[in-house]
Amino acid sequence: MARVVLLRLIGALPNLIGVVVVTFLLTRALPGDPAAFFAGAAATPEAVEEVRKKLGLDQPLLAQFARYLGDLARGDLGQSLSTGQSVATELVQRLPASLELTLTALLFAVTVALPLGVMAATRPGSWIDQTCRVVTTAGVSLPTFFTGLLLAYVFYFLLGIAPSPLGRLDPVFSPPPSLTGMYLVDSLLTGQWDVFLASLRQIALPAITMGLFVLAPLARMTRASMLGVLSSDFIRTARAAGLASSTVLITYAFRNALLPVVTTLGMVFSFLLGSNVLVEKVFAWPGIGSYAIESLTASDYAPIQGFVLTMGVLFVLLNLAIDLLYGLIDPRVGIEA
Repeated sequence: MARVVLLRLIGALPNLIGVVVVTFLLTRALPGDPAAFFAGAAATPEAVEEVRKKLGLDQPLLAQFARYLGDLARGDLGQSLSTGQSVATELVQRLPASLELTLTALLFAVTVALPLGVMAATRPGSWIDQTCRVVTTAGVSLPTFFTGLLLAYVFYFLLGIAPSPLGRLDPVFSPPPSLTGMYLVDSLLTGQWDVFLASLRQIALPAITMGLFVLAPLARMTRASMLGVLSSDFIRTARAAGLASSTVLITYAFRNALLPVVTTLGMVFSFLLGSNVLVEKVFAWPGIGSYAIESLTASDYAPIQGFVLTMGVLFVLLNLAIDLLYGLIDPRVGIEA
């Protein structure tokens, strides 16, 4: 297993190198002059040039890239010019918030999509099947920012049953001791149930917003995969042998239908990591997505490069986890393939 993981990581190195190169070039193509931005509107040309030299922007592009690679080799992602803090430090502080939101949204989507897809496949043409089609159509049609604004308007402004969409925790509560950086997990580990419930209420709307976006492809793939497996010869044989319906459905049909669902799960998790940028801005969630947007508007190179590089590493780890999960679901699938 360790050898397989090592081979996968080595195979991902070209992807990471490509991410580093493309990110460096794209950030240099951003509109605006960072030196003029940080020098101020009233700065003289001499002052702007001084700031440009300080930032190293007066050097040739290859020299800037070589300096960037040297910093990466030392684990230095640079310093944010807008906040004055280390990019690595800010990413470490903000990443748990984004992961907590993404994982909660994924848990919500899986909890709803898998049973809905299975029930729709076992009862084709029924009201459950029609509900599944309506939910999947709405999920792929509504943009995440519109869904987030709509949920906040209805449940916070009109009904008043949701907390204000401003951050991870109501100001009347203190954050739990930082063990993982995820408020839900940390409050559970420390036994602070009031903080857990407050964090759960705060994360509910943004998680549902993101979850609805990926629920649709998951439910649709589960339904299609189950329909294909239920019409297979080995399922008819299992039923003819007198096995219980639950055994046929769960042990044989659902397990064999999981492989394409897991593939879709990896894809939608990637979508979640990208869509959290918009959702974090709508709900003022202090994650790395909102951090990247703020840096982008300020033409701050280092945080943007750190954000994209972090996303690239997460994608590589996600694909590795999916490869390993294939072998656990179906041992016939060679993990070396």
